[in-house]
Amino acid sequence: MESSNLFLKACRREPVPRTPVWFMRQAGRYMKEYRELRAKHTLLEMCRTPELAATVTLQPVEKLGVDAAIIFADLLLPAEAMGMKLEFVEGEGPVLSPTIQGAQSVRGLREVTDGELGYVGDAIRVVCRELQGKVPVIGFAGAPFTLSSYMIEGGASRDFAKTKTLMYRDPGLWQELMEKLVGVLTRYLASQVAAGAAALQIFDSWVGCLGPEDYRRYVLPHSQRLIANLAPLGVPVIHFGTGTATLLQLMREAGGDVIGLDWRVELAEGWSRVGHDVAVQGNLDPVVLLGPRENIPERVERIMCAAQGRPGHIFNLGHGILQHTPVENVQAVVEAVRNFRLDKSEPRSR
Repeated sequence: MESSNLFLKACRREPVPRTPVWFMRQAGRYMKEYRELRAKHTLLEMCRTPELAATVTLQPVEKLGVDAAIIFADLLLPAEAMGMKLEFVEGEGPVLSPTIQGAQSVRGLREVTDGELGYVGDAIRVVCRELQGKVPVIGFAGAPFTLSSYMIEGGASRDFAKTKTLMYRDPGLWQELMEKLVGVLTRYLASQVAAGAAALQIFDSWVGCLGPEDYRRYVLPHSQRLIANLAPLGVPVIHFGTGTATLLQLMREAGGDVIGLDWRVELAEGWSRVGHDVAVQGNLDPVVLLGPRENIPERVERIMCAAQGRPGHIFNLGHGILQHTPVENVQAVVEAVRNFRLDKSEPRSR
């Protein structure tokens, strides 16, 4: 099927008849269907119930016409499985407790057995059965740094002071925590592929708080090991972060078949930094979708022209769809990507 092949071919930098498009957080609160379901269930109930998670995953596929489905789950589910309490607090978002504060906290984290997060794999199986190959399913997890920052801070943070303090004060304990997380995440992502995920995305959403030297010392070896562990699974891996304009070359060194670009770097510049022998994903500013719909085609075209028709571009936002985004504006992005045609008189860069 064309749509199924488009996304996976682009991940492998193979020529495609048109650029594939999907969205981070494409299933979520901006959709009426999601809000109706969410009114009846907690977020964790939806994540832990395969039929509900599958329903939410499938909602945007038909409504938007995207070229991939990403499984509905939460980035912090592995932390909960490791023994932390996960709550979603109105106005605050996810809260983890008790937070990691020292060696006892790290060594008290549980190893996750294969079945403890099995509901995510079960949801993937339901989605694959329903889609029947129409579009591929993307599995995902948080990167070791981002997951650890939630576990240390207890939730989102402005400065990540507690996370950085642990890194600087006790590099050995940081290493121990990273090794434990890499093991859990490797098994978790492998189970998603076993269930039918055709690609994986690793979200390093908070790594942009670090400078290049700290990334190189405290993050790169662990992300690199996680991605290397996934190579035998034989599926493309998307390596994504935000605020990473100064880290792109290092993220490429850490690995991934596709490097996600956020909106803070021009697509052509970002692709040049990571090298044209890797695919890229991105990178429209999500806030553009809150503005006038008539502005969307021009903003999409700007990014598409920057890609120059080079094989290996997957269109996406630079981060997830925002809560109050009109569905019609998301549909307008998909339409603009599908309708775009590079001027055939322009030479294509390879």
